[in-house]
Amino acid sequence: MKFGSSFCILNVGGRRFSFSAELMKRLPLSRLSRLHLCVSESELLELCDDYDRDRNEFFFDRHSEAFSFIMLYVQHGKLRFVPHMCELSFYNEMLYWGLESSDLQPCCQRRLDDRMSDCFVHFFPEEEARRPEEPQSHWLERMRRTFEEPTSSLAAQILASVSVLFVIISMVMLCASTLPDWKAAETLDQHRIIEAVCIGWFTAECIVRFLVSRDKCEFVRRPLNIIDLLAITPYYISVTVTILTGENSQLQRAGVTLRILRIMRIFWVIKLARHFLGLQTLGLTLRRCYREMVMLLVFICVAMAIFSALAQLLEHGLDLEAGNEDYASIPAACWWVIISMTTVGYGDMYPVTVAGRVLGGLCVVSGIVLLALPITFIYHSFVQCYHELKVRSTRCSHSLSADFIN
Repeated sequence: MKFGSSFCILNVGGRRFSFSAELMKRLPLSRLSRLHLCVSESELLELCDDYDRDRNEFFFDRHSEAFSFIMLYVQHGKLRFVPHMCELSFYNEMLYWGLESSDLQPCCQRRLDDRMSDCFVHFFPEEEARRPEEPQSHWLERMRRTFEEPTSSLAAQILASVSVLFVIISMVMLCASTLPDWKAAETLDQHRIIEAVCIGWFTAECIVRFLVSRDKCEFVRRPLNIIDLLAITPYYISVTVTILTGENSQLQRAGVTLRILRIMRIFWVIKLARHFLGLQTLGLTLRRCYREMVMLLVFICVAMAIFSALAQLLEHGLDLEAGNEDYASIPAACWWVIISMTTVGYGDMYPVTVAGRVLGGLCVVSGIVLLALPITFIYHSFVQCYHELKVRSTRCSHSLSADFIN
């Protein structure tokens, strides 16, 4: 639906900006690019504060100078803070228009990170206004919150506690099944019954969550749901193979694949991430710090290549007859390098020459330095992610409590 002429006027805090309709669609600001998707003025007013059809003018009660700097970013591709304006206020304007902190220049990103750390403040993008729920979909939303958000209600907390209990029981049974005393016939039967009950609970929980989810495709693509599927599927494959080949068949006794499938039940422990903030923080930190993790891996690989080649030369290559056989090859020396750089030092192999020991000392010192550099960024990201998820969880709990009271 088109509103007015082909030119649009944006009135931001009393300052007017004129754009063509085609340019509005291509702007990297999500709030403005969604204006042409509106099919009614009521939807339009969800994105702006007011609209004048006669002049085709959109009103936004926002900071005009901040929007001017954002438009400079649209034109030139560089976004910096407004002078003499609070970094947090400008970041709030960025979130309103649909920008992220990654759009800032590196120097401004550091200023924003320092400011947020000092003030202990976290911002969240504004959620789109929800349409009034139909009575039929209201109970589906209640069910979805009960299964997806453990803090949404008392029933959700009970359900989460039961799920965690089943995970703990399944992990204990998986570990106990490897003990020699648990391989008796009676014990195996009891183990199978408990395992079947746990799998039944996990399967029912996964099916219900899939049925009440808003987007089925998005549900399938979520990492935690993929892990649930990987943890449940091996059990049904094992049961199917047992039914088809027999319990004591040669395939069952020598089936390495089946043993691998059974041990994949260890993925059940990752289900705890759905209920514990610490594991969620770990996952979010790894997702946000993948560049630092890759950088850490590159540091280790480069150092490993250099020190392993030198160690093989000093310990074995210079004297092939009386050399240290533990360093007979560079791949064998790589094991010594990695346990030295991480300061583990199993003692299974060590240099015996003076030059090799000097190289070992350099390897340990360089390992401490190389590991400390990117870990600092990962640590700060972990703290920030933890506080962000904690604030978001508290905010969600308060919102749901208000909905319940209303």
